[in-house]
Amino acid sequence: MARIRFDSVTKRFGDVTVAQDFKLEIAHGEFFTFLGPSGCGKSTLLHLLAGIEMPTAGDIYFDDRRVTELAPGARDVAMVFQSYALYPHMSVYENLAFPLRNRRTPAARLDEAVAQTARTLGLGDLLDRKPRELSGGQRQRVALGRALIRQPRVFLLDEPLSNLDARLRLEMREELKRLHAAQRITTVYVTHDQEEAMALSDRIAVLQQGRIQQCGTPEEIYRAPANRFVAEFVGNPPMNFLPADALRGIPPLAARLVPSNGRDLVIGVRPTDIRVQASALDTALQAKIVLLEPTGADLWVVGEWNGQRLKGRAETGERLAVGETADFVFSGERIYLFDRASGARID
Repeated sequence: MARIRFDSVTKRFGDVTVAQDFKLEIAHGEFFTFLGPSGCGKSTLLHLLAGIEMPTAGDIYFDDRRVTELAPGARDVAMVFQSYALYPHMSVYENLAFPLRNRRTPAARLDEAVAQTARTLGLGDLLDRKPRELSGGQRQRVALGRALIRQPRVFLLDEPLSNLDARLRLEMREELKRLHAAQRITTVYVTHDQEEAMALSDRIAVLQQGRIQQCGTPEEIYRAPANRFVAEFVGNPPMNFLPADALRGIPPLAARLVPSNGRDLVIGVRPTDIRVQASALDTALQAKIVLLEPTGADLWVVGEWNGQRLKGRAETGERLAVGETADFVFSGERIYLFDRASGARID
């Protein structure tokens, strides 16, 4: 395991700055995730840790050792890509054994390590197969095993589940969680999938254009988003945003808007915190239903009000129809206020 520290790291590609004066510390044994949209710099940060890319300025430390200019092989890191990157001509056994053969590990120790890794990942019956004979989930398990068998100080994963179908993604997510709990290798994970990040991570850094918008536990990121970008990016379905001035007449919201001090505010409310029903309430917002999205456990309702779209949740037995008006009931305790100009959340 290693503690990782980015010390004022800047990375440029020509005239494009991907990271500027980036500072961050990742604890020993932590499962840490870089979360953000495509192009935000998260994979570049992972490549800097691996030694695939060199910083333009600043330094990277593992514990107190400066590794900024070390080659990838000298950093004792293992990396798993979304493409698996298995050797197609080798069996599962040979793929797992490859890192240890490079280290000239004695044959008995090598056999023992491969057998143990195969048992841990449920690959015991597949050791003689070639990658082409495996399912996507099995190939991903082999890629994980090949990285873990080395017992690296740092484990790096770049969108490792993005090529799997929905069911396999859930299975592999559970597998990663279990493996990290058992081995506690410092793990840095990259994804654009906020649900994946929330389920796996000890802490998350939400990135936008190479800058950390917020860093914290999944609970902190979800319950107390630092700004509108984080609030909009984290949460499924995404948060609704409505102009505060237009909602001052709704009693549950009016009390929250009293201390605005004349600022131009935007209200944010998660669809899970809006109850949609057919009966009329004076304290609710009446909106025209434009879309119903039944998902089995939930009935999501998209409404239109004064040119604004908003989404809420209804009981599955609620009698609602597209084109009709329904009540969108807010809870005053579960709304967020954001400054329109800066996007910052206002406590």
